[in-house]
Amino acid sequence: MTKIPSALEEARHSIDNLDAALIHLLAERFKITQRVGQLKASLNLPPADLAREADQVRRLRTLAEESQLDPEFAEKVVTFIMTEVIHHHDQIRDQWNVSG
Repeated sequence: MTKIPSALEEARHSIDNLDAALIHLLAERFKITQRVGQLKASLNLPPADLAREADQVRRLRTLAEESQLDPEFAEKVVTFIMTEVIHHHDQIRDQWNVSG
């Protein structure tokens, strides 16, 4: 068995910590977007807000550039998250229409 250099172990430990933080942040974000979905359903608003989504993508691409992160990658991640949120909002709206 090959011994892993301590520098590699430390880097991996840091990555593990960051991954855990990302998961916790995503969980918090989705809790809030669930509430947004409920509010949209109660106000009979559509699950998607294309203008806001476009603003978010532009804003987050700028943040990515400022952070020296590939803006194309950041946009893919944000678009994936927004697609999942809209899917949840569709489900909430459908539940609201059945029970509301």
